[in-house]
Amino acid sequence: MRPLPLSDPGAPPLRGPWSFLGWLARRQAATLAAALTCGVITFGAQAVQPFLLGRVVDSALDGGLDAATWRWAGALLAVGVAMAAVSVVGHRFDIRNWMHAAFRSSQLVSRTVSRSGHAVSAELPTGEVVAAVANDTFRIGELFAMSAQFLGSLVAYAVTTALMLSASVRLGLVVAAGLPVVAIVLAFLVKPLSRRQAAQREATGRLTTLGADTVSGLRILRGIGGEGVFAARYRAQSQAVRAAGVRVAGTQSWLDALQVLLPGLFVVVVVYLGALAAVDGHITAGQLVSFYGYAAFLGWPVQLATQYLKIATNAHVSAAKVVKVLRVVPATGAAPATATPPAPGAVLRDETTGVELTPGRVLALVAADPDEAAAVAVRLGRFDDAAEAGTPVTLGGTPLASLPKEHLRQRIVVAEATPTIFSGRLGAELDARSRAGLADLERAVHVADAHDVLDSVPDGLAGDLPEKGRSLSGGQRQRVALARALLTDPEILVLVEPTSAVDAHTEARIAARLADARRGRTTLIVTASPLVLDHVDEVLFLDGGRVAVRGAHRDLLNHAGAAEGGQAAARYRAVVGRTLRDENGQNGARQNETRHDETAEARS
Repeated sequence: MRPLPLSDPGAPPLRGPWSFLGWLARRQAATLAAALTCGVITFGAQAVQPFLLGRVVDSALDGGLDAATWRWAGALLAVGVAMAAVSVVGHRFDIRNWMHAAFRSSQLVSRTVSRSGHAVSAELPTGEVVAAVANDTFRIGELFAMSAQFLGSLVAYAVTTALMLSASVRLGLVVAAGLPVVAIVLAFLVKPLSRRQAAQREATGRLTTLGADTVSGLRILRGIGGEGVFAARYRAQSQAVRAAGVRVAGTQSWLDALQVLLPGLFVVVVVYLGALAAVDGHITAGQLVSFYGYAAFLGWPVQLATQYLKIATNAHVSAAKVVKVLRVVPATGAAPATATPPAPGAVLRDETTGVELTPGRVLALVAADPDEAAAVAVRLGRFDDAAEAGTPVTLGGTPLASLPKEHLRQRIVVAEATPTIFSGRLGAELDARSRAGLADLERAVHVADAHDVLDSVPDGLAGDLPEKGRSLSGGQRQRVALARALLTDPEILVLVEPTSAVDAHTEARIAARLADARRGRTTLIVTASPLVLDHVDEVLFLDGGRVAVRGAHRDLLNHAGAAEGGQAAARYRAVVGRTLRDENGQNGARQNETRHDETAEARS
């Protein structure tokens, strides 16, 4: 069995939950077979022990503690020791089966979510996906952990029934017919229990989705005074989950009580009939002891069988949920990834707009419509094949759509305007590819001018960020995201508005350091800020969906009235000039907003 996590969890069939569970069983067939073997031996040994104990009693009554009695006692001891040893080994195999089934399923879900991107959120609620990893995968693992005990229970029932029939046909038939009746009665409660558990799971998934939406939009809700409404919705859904849990607990309590009561009554009946048979001389005293042991022992396999039926039902429901997630695929509309990746230093070009990233140069993209520039960045990163169908982007003349995404993610990194910060140790969250040393981290923090973040986080790089970096202001989150993007050290780096949330002094420092840090590396900065444009090698001006003019920032400003390219340069100057006026007017407000964010976060 390969160690966890698996390098490749495989490609399961998605025809339905049973096919998925069967595929999991085949993927861990050796470990599952070992566990089943240990389960059969363990329960078989337990089934034989009452028989051996009865022989010890009869032998002692007949001849005292003679050699025959000691032989039977030795056999009983040997079976007990063997059972204990095999049980220990079997438990290890049970846990391995549980972990591999659960974590393989979890890896499959995680891989699907990471590959499908926005498609998974478009098809499934967030709570549904979270529950698939947090709950469903572990229920699937539980099925494999219990399989050995279930098979062992069946074998123990068969062995015990055969031994009882050989001693007394009447009592053997009572056991053979009575235990299935007990199991059937208990099984009637499993179906409503499963139905109520499924309803509770659905309610819990909706609660998780509602909670995630409320927490992520808490600041907006406070701004419009809507937090009370959403808190009431969350409270109402919580009550729905509680009510569903109570219904589950009610059915579960009946099942648990009957699992104890019915086998107990069955033992009483068997012992009574056995005592009558012993008094009449049909069975010996030792056989009566054996029958009591059989009856008492068989209550445990009945409980295990009922429990396994419940676990199998839960696993079927959970597997259906997992398969539902695994069926989500990104809308491609792209050619299969069959092309050979071009060598490093290839030109990245958006054929629709004419945006071309010259290898080894720091470029800026300015657009009269900022959404057009952001759309170019999305295409360069190949984020949405369906939306980008018919708008080819090439790397060294090879369409990105025909290259493996895993390869592109290593060579091309696009940092969007609205960064997402994850919880965890700051240094680890900055080093997304887990290959940066302390000097690299400090250099990236310096380029992003994020030293104040180190001061605000206890223990600096070794300190922990809370969920979504909520302790950071908007400008701090943006600079942390910039440092993280720099540390990926890609061949081609695309930054979308990396300084839009910082003041002018900070922006000027970042612009100079960023240009120096990426000098000689292919870089595109989507921005209209003059403070950044003054430091790049070349500016591309996007107007009307095409690159209208390109050149150094100062040259484009100075040639705004020239005949050649004059109209495009004049429009460029108007866009940049408007941005400059907006920045001068908003810079003070931006500083105030940063201070307000920090104060609000401290109060919350």
